[in-house]
Amino acid sequence: MKIVFLDRKTLGEDINLSGFDRFGEVVMYDFTAPDEMPERVRDADILILNKAQINEQTCGGAEHLQLVCVTATGTNNLDKDFLDRKGIAWRNVAGYSTESVVQHTFAMFFYLLEHLPYYDRYVKSGAYINDNTFTHFERHFHELNGMRWGIIGLGAIGNRVGEIARCFGCKVQYYSTSGKNHITKFSEVDFDTLLATSDIISIHAPLNKKTKSLMNREAFRKMKPSSILINVGRGPIVVESDLRDALNAGELAAAGLDVLDREPMAADNPLREVRDPENLLITPHIAWATVEARRRLMKIIEKQVEEFVTQANKHKPENF
Repeated sequence: MKIVFLDRKTLGEDINLSGFDRFGEVVMYDFTAPDEMPERVRDADILILNKAQINEQTCGGAEHLQLVCVTATGTNNLDKDFLDRKGIAWRNVAGYSTESVVQHTFAMFFYLLEHLPYYDRYVKSGAYINDNTFTHFERHFHELNGMRWGIIGLGAIGNRVGEIARCFGCKVQYYSTSGKNHITKFSEVDFDTLLATSDIISIHAPLNKKTKSLMNREAFRKMKPSSILINVGRGPIVVESDLRDALNAGELAAAGLDVLDREPMAADNPLREVRDPENLLITPHIAWATVEARRRLMKIIEKQVEEFVTQANKHKPENF
C-alpha cells in the first residue's frame, strides 16, 4: 500500500516518521500546491496532511484512496460530503497539544504583563550600565495574584488554563461559546460580564458560526483598559482591524496572538499598524508545536493508520 504525506514540512524535520515504513511505500512532500494534488494523490491508499484541501477537485481521481489523516484537530480543509460519497474514512487528532498550548498561553501573558520587551531592550541598550540606581521600573506592572482571568471556550485547554491560573491566585471565570460546558469549579458568566470584569481574557474556542468575529469593536469597548487579550484559538475569532483600533485607542492594554485571520501573515494585515509594538505580541502559530506535542501527534496518527490497516486486512484483504 502507499502512504503519501502532502505537507510533511508542517510537522518539523526533527520528528522521526520511520514508523510508517512498516505499512508499505511512504512518499513525502514538503508542501503540495492545489494544482499538484491530483497527480500526487492518484495512487495513494492513505493521505497524511495538515492544511492541504481534500475535495473532488484535488482528490476526485484518487481511485485507491481509503483513509485521510489530518495532523491537527481542525478539519475544515476536508470536504466531508465528498469523502462520504467516495466511502473514504478520515481521522483527526484531539488532545495532543493541550499542555503545549497552555504553556504558550502563559508565556505570552507574562511577556506582556511585565513589559519584558521594554526591560530587555533597556538592559541590552546599555542604559542600565549608566543608571544611577540598582532598579528601574519605568513600565509599571502588577501581580497576577488576585486578578480575574476570563476564559472563552472551556474545552480541555481552557479548563487547564483555568486550573493553572487559579494556582497563581486568579479568580477564574468562563464563557462557554457552545453553551454545553458547565462546571462548578470556575464561575460561569455571560459574554458581556466576562468582557467587563476580566483582567485577562484568553481564547481557547474553535472557529464556528458562534465564534467568528466574536471579538470585535463592540466587544473591545466593553473590556477594561488595563486588560490583556490572548488568542491561541483561531484567528478569525478576532477582528484584526478592530483590535488594532482598540489597542491604538487604549481600550485594552495589550494583546498576544498565536493565530491570525490569514496564515502566513498577509502584508496588509492591519495589526502591522499598531502604534506601540510593545502592546502586541504575535507568534507564528507555534503554541501547539513543542517537540513533545509533535511526537505525540504523530504517534497517534501512526496508531490510527495501524488500526485502520488491521481492520481493512480483516475485512478486505484484497485491497492491501
